[in-house]
Amino acid sequence: MSDIRFDIGSLHATYASGMSVATVVETVFQRIAEADDPGIFIHLASKADLLAEAEALGGFDPVAKPLWGVPFAVKDNIDVAGMPTTAACAEYAYLPAKDASIVARLRAAGALVVGKTNLDQFATGLVGVRTPYPVPRNAIDPKLVPGGSSSGSAVATARGIVSFALGTDTAGSGRIPAGLNNIVGLKPTVGALSAAGVVPACRTLDCVSVFALTVDDACAVFRATTAKDDADPYSRAIAAPSLGPRPPVLTVGIPAATDRKFFGDAAMQAGFETALRTLEQLGCQLVEIPFGDFYATADLLYEGAWVAERYAAIADFMDVNEAAMHPVTRQIIGGARKLSAADAFKGLYALQAYKARLAPVIASVDLFCVPTAPTHYSLEAVLADPIVTNSRLGTYTNFVNLLDMCAIAVPTGKRDDGLPMSVTLLAAAGKDALTAALAGELHAAGGLGLGATGWAMPASPAKIPEFDDGMIEIVVVGAHLSGMPLNGQLCALGGRLSRAAKTVASYQLYALAGQSVPKPGLVRVADGNGAAVDVEVWRLSADAFGRFVAAIPPPLGIGTIELDDGTSAKGFLVETAGLSQAIDISAYGGWRSFIAKAGGERQRTEAVST
Repeated sequence: MSDIRFDIGSLHATYASGMSVATVVETVFQRIAEADDPGIFIHLASKADLLAEAEALGGFDPVAKPLWGVPFAVKDNIDVAGMPTTAACAEYAYLPAKDASIVARLRAAGALVVGKTNLDQFATGLVGVRTPYPVPRNAIDPKLVPGGSSSGSAVATARGIVSFALGTDTAGSGRIPAGLNNIVGLKPTVGALSAAGVVPACRTLDCVSVFALTVDDACAVFRATTAKDDADPYSRAIAAPSLGPRPPVLTVGIPAATDRKFFGDAAMQAGFETALRTLEQLGCQLVEIPFGDFYATADLLYEGAWVAERYAAIADFMDVNEAAMHPVTRQIIGGARKLSAADAFKGLYALQAYKARLAPVIASVDLFCVPTAPTHYSLEAVLADPIVTNSRLGTYTNFVNLLDMCAIAVPTGKRDDGLPMSVTLLAAAGKDALTAALAGELHAAGGLGLGATGWAMPASPAKIPEFDDGMIEIVVVGAHLSGMPLNGQLCALGGRLSRAAKTVASYQLYALAGQSVPKPGLVRVADGNGAAVDVEVWRLSADAFGRFVAAIPPPLGIGTIELDDGTSAKGFLVETAGLSQAIDISAYGGWRSFIAKAGGERQRTEAVST
């Protein structure tokens, strides 16, 4: 039993071969016993109840129930019917009558709730030690903090006790524990996953997050749970990460070398530089970005409006039961009593100013890559200085929700000292699919096992996306290709890359003359008399497609383009009148290749002439 893999693809393959859900339930409880860590769970489902819930699933049906028979854990600030919600404070506990919206959706998808996990009390902290219960042991090295506030959820996932676990993330609580335990931590766009039934920390910023062993598993949970929820006034409709390809060329913003903070941790710095080299090997273009304004935004989180918001969430309880609270939690949240409404507005004004300054910076690249944590801290170091160490752990996390960005923390290898290395990919709201796609490639490139399980990374089958979204395909051949100057027009209209492709060998490609932005023109010729040309197929809504086509300047137009995979789609063609003084570049095989090779040839010519 102990060798049953719990990553979702492997688990479902084992179910398909005839294994019973009862065997998985027995394995869960066996692994809890083997972990011998009383700090992971605050409350466990009974084995009998879990077996009854599993029996009610009926026969294995991963189509109707995409998470059929998959065990998961829930951070104990998220309601599960019949299990007490404590937020790691026994005096606060209540027994919810119904599941939180996200738990209900997971159960409807066939997943099984194993229990409620430990956390930094009232989700206030990034260290995982601010709890009146035993502190969960870091799954990789017990001398290190497990990371918080979603400590128990991360450790349960990393140990393979569950396939995935829910956390929450206001300031990094869904990312820091993932990075410290060698697992994936998905923090979606704010509002993508319903927070109805979640004890709030900062209600305007709170996210439900997902801990998983792989990026694919995190995305599977996201797809099963994302939906606009009227029970959550902060909920919004956000597209879940698809399994489609990412653009082959991405610009990735990274903190400028002089702005990077590791607090003397040379191993973390070296690990981050290794991850950046991997990104370059994956075809990404790295762009150094000054990070001072990001850090200044992060500082706002514990300086006024959002400390007051934490107090507002539990004021009625705290005013009567303050002595029951963890001393560090009480100190942080209690500080809000010194604040005024004017202080809150000052914070909101400061945030708006940073948002305005950083909006063009965020838009200037496709996404960002930062260290998940700047350093690792031992339990001893955190207990000796709980405020400063916690603050430092949030260096690259605290600003993310304030700036309405999505994020995913992903393991990238081991540091020189053998401890886990993790980076976080960040992007503007709604770009969850893009960050997930690149994160999956980064994780695979690291060659790591999953969490602390010893399981190898599962093979990634070829993913053929299936679309039933009413969107229209459009073939782009030149300046609208990913990474090219006009690609932003597609992205601004909500365009999503479907695939890279080639035309049939019946086209000629020309570099057009007299264009303000260099661009090519594609011409259809007799079958077999042309060349196969590299293209990309993007998808646009009908409205966006109409607006995009209406803006196309002459001599370009839209026609039907045949692709070598047997499909066809609307795409860019050029009028023959526009070929005056144009250069036939068909031999290059595509516009991207022409730009790269022709640019290199120009540089060599200029070097010789000088």
